[in-house]
Amino acid sequence: QVQLVESGGGLVQPGGSLRLSCVASGRIFSIYDMGWYRQAPGKQRELVAAITSDGTTYVESVKGRFTISRDNAKNTVFVQMNSLKPEDTAVYYCHALIRTTWWGDKGYDYWGQGTQVTVSS
Repeated sequence: QVQLVESGGGLVQPGGSLRLSCVASGRIFSIYDMGWYRQAPGKQRELVAAITSDGTTYVESVKGRFTISRDNAKNTVFVQMNSLKPEDTAVYYCHALIRTTWWGDKGYDYWGQGTQVTVSS
């Protein structure tokens, strides 16, 4: 009913940049929150950045390097990743809290399939 499709991952050298995009489609009445998580091998999935009605939030390790933004008209969220480091290597997942019906206000969690980001020389 709802799909999140990510794009923009790849291989980049340390110090380089990437921009990830995620488009939500399907049965969407409104989108509350959107964000990006990542999971490195052997580690738990962690929140990288999120954008909500209250503003934006970032994990400490990416502050000043990553910028999250959103195009509400296109149901799209972006994250611009600059000054990438090898420790940023992970699978990045898009997340959205989406209201799918016109009645009520409950939102449901949806996830993208993930996109690999590898930072290596």
